[in-house]
Amino acid sequence: MADSGHGEQGHGHGAGHSGSGGSAPKKKRFDAIVIGGGHNGLVTAAYLAKAGKSVCVLERRHVLGGCATTEELWPGYKVSTAAYVISLFLPEITRDLKLKSYGLEILPRTPSSYTPLPDGRSLTLGPDPGLCEREISKFSRKDAQAYPEYNRLLERVAEILEPVLSKSSPDPLPLPAEWRKLSVGKGVRDAKKLWELRGSMATLGDDLPEAIELLTGAARPILERWFESEVLRATLATDAVIGAFDSIGSPGTAYVLLHHVMGEAGGARGVWGYVKGGMGMLSEAIAAACKDMRVDIRREAPVDRILTNDGKITGVALSDGTQLEAPIVASSVDAHVTFEKMMHEGQLPESFRKAVSRISYASASAKLNLALGEAPNFTADPTTGNGIMPHHRGTMHVSPTMDYIERAFDDAKYGRPSEEPILEMTMATSVDDSIAPAGKHILSVFVQFAPYNLKEGNWDNIKDQFADRCVEMIGRYAPNVPGAIEHRQFLSPLDLERVYGITGGNIMQGAMVPHQLFSMRPVAGWSDHRTPVKGLYLCGAASHPGGGVMGACGKNAAEEILRDF
Repeated sequence: MADSGHGEQGHGHGAGHSGSGGSAPKKKRFDAIVIGGGHNGLVTAAYLAKAGKSVCVLERRHVLGGCATTEELWPGYKVSTAAYVISLFLPEITRDLKLKSYGLEILPRTPSSYTPLPDGRSLTLGPDPGLCEREISKFSRKDAQAYPEYNRLLERVAEILEPVLSKSSPDPLPLPAEWRKLSVGKGVRDAKKLWELRGSMATLGDDLPEAIELLTGAARPILERWFESEVLRATLATDAVIGAFDSIGSPGTAYVLLHHVMGEAGGARGVWGYVKGGMGMLSEAIAAACKDMRVDIRREAPVDRILTNDGKITGVALSDGTQLEAPIVASSVDAHVTFEKMMHEGQLPESFRKAVSRISYASASAKLNLALGEAPNFTADPTTGNGIMPHHRGTMHVSPTMDYIERAFDDAKYGRPSEEPILEMTMATSVDDSIAPAGKHILSVFVQFAPYNLKEGNWDNIKDQFADRCVEMIGRYAPNVPGAIEHRQFLSPLDLERVYGITGGNIMQGAMVPHQLFSMRPVAGWSDHRTPVKGLYLCGAASHPGGGVMGACGKNAAEEILRDF
């Protein structure tokens, strides 16, 4: 939900509103059924339909997009309620589905980040090397010289990683034969993918050890080794824990640092952007492409059960009792919902079911959406002119030091919401005047750490108090904000689970930790979107490559489904 991809990925598990229109009876049989109308589910449906298959998408809610959705919460305010920025979305999906012709427009944002400090200083970073050098030099000349080298390393590793994300993951582990019988063809394809990855890694030369540390290590020691300025370390470190329930000293957090130089949806490598009209316009553009390919999209039609016979998919049963038939079902909801709520134990092998039950959904994220009568006026950089300053276009951080980030995690580790939470704020109205009344603004605040499991009390009782705390923290840096609030929505981890159907409120559909990535996502032996049930596939963030508004999970799943067709 923040710069790491922020979010995604919850997909509702249902649908409604047929794409066929009119009063004609709805079809009951399809080549494929997609559970969940989030962006990944819609991408899967579009690629299957593009290949000539009849497809039905079932969305639980009244609105498409899963976490990448836009809702008019208050008159005139079109709020990206969960995910709010984009960069990782695969350019080939935009081209293949002609999404720009369906209204998709990405508004680049520059600068990219702004960190005000309690002492009145601030740090602004962006794609302009001159800006970064000037800003970092205010704190450390040495860091200003090191920063371009740091980015070059991240870009080299990202260039190797990106092709891995845009393909289904290989299954290289020597698993018991009774778990799964693999074809010779799959073995050859997996070996080719691994060989290509090895060849790409070889090009790193002397940078290979650092690259491995970025992929598997902890963010804090890496940033402390590269830089001496605390504000620069802290600004970069926030990316490492977005959507995670981890300390910046935990192994695996460095991987997320790579995301800030990945993706080109913003118009260039590493440039993040806003979707004009709100994040939901991405989903609406994909849905429009689906409709033109005769995909039947049904909203407000929650799936109750996935139906099988003799180990093979036969269709789904909706909550209202309607049954739809198909030999293929692709689920874009998470593994817990798919396998433990929509299926019963007898439909799955015991070894697979146990592996699914061990998936971690540890999460500590919340979302605060504010409608403001005026733009935030930061003490460090007072507003002039019309009220919109360059720093309003990027992510505005409340996390001045790495110790601040660690203390925020310490509270959550013991089951308490952070006393002083990490806040990542964006204001899309700084570049998009179509989403709020004239002169008004939407401040989108991603909050860490808000643990799903509380030691005392429950989120329904404490969420207003915690939201007040977040607003008070913003007010320390931009004193006008508390008084400028006209409307407020706070989504606790429990709300995220209820609204978007994401287990534990985990926006990645499963923790993005080393043992739940690549060939271990969702579980070892089943990383290629297939499942032990013939005809059942995963196409959401629960599968490789995981969370983030990138569409790769949906596209990769469609390719494997079509291979099996």
